[in-house]
Amino acid sequence: MSEISAASLEARKRIRTDQPHTARIWNYWLGGKDNYPVDQAAGDQIRALHPGIGDYALADRQFLGRAVRHLAGPCGIRQFLDIGTGLPTADNTHEVAQRVAPDSRVVYVDNDPIVLAHAEALLTSTPEGVTAYLDDDLRNIDAVLEQAAQTLDFRKPVALVLLGVVIFIEDDEEAYGVVHTLMDRLPSGSHLVLSHTITRPDMPDVDAAVAFWNEHGTPKLTQRTPGAVSRFFEGLDLLEPGVVSCNHWRPEDPSGELPAEVAMFGGVGRKG
Repeated sequence: MSEISAASLEARKRIRTDQPHTARIWNYWLGGKDNYPVDQAAGDQIRALHPGIGDYALADRQFLGRAVRHLAGPCGIRQFLDIGTGLPTADNTHEVAQRVAPDSRVVYVDNDPIVLAHAEALLTSTPEGVTAYLDDDLRNIDAVLEQAAQTLDFRKPVALVLLGVVIFIEDDEEAYGVVHTLMDRLPSGSHLVLSHTITRPDMPDVDAAVAFWNEHGTPKLTQRTPGAVSRFFEGLDLLEPGVVSCNHWRPEDPSGELPAEVAMFGGVGRKG
């Protein structure tokens, strides 16, 4: 039995199926099968409070695809460090990157036993590339980078992918500190891909949905304003169009018409 298989079996013993979980609800909204009735019920209640919530999950996933395709294509990035991976669905980071550049090397990081239990589904790769998974926490920067260095060459540019993960760090200064420290440790030419749930006066139903989740679910979420999300990119060169609704970041709709904004904002920044 492989080490990841043993770890997966142990992780399954720690999974709670009697309370809803964000990763499984996200999976439910994306049409996945890795969720339970308790997650579906909570997901439906949140959707009742904010009918467009499922669009966030889709917009975030499509933003990931467009950003990774751009980085692996025109930007020439061949290394990706995806922290806060979440449950595997269609078009994961390694699938998108290796479709563009088969020699891409991808390291996933998550500290959730639910994700660990499904990690083997992530550990696929082209013959030319590499895919690895680490069971660790975003805040454990030294440990994450030390382990990731077994797969990635930190003398060369890396794309740091943080989709919907810093929302779990409540303290602002800690959240900014973690992201900025990670980027400080990466070489010139590296990129940050980050998305975050926002709060804005014209989107009050989002606040209600998050409040419901924080009362009934785990782990707790922290919303930030669009301006506060932009602070994560301080010191980086923001790629156009900046920090925007995820479905407005370089959309591929040939009509050129932008869909209604979702309360999940994202951006891509380059370290000079």
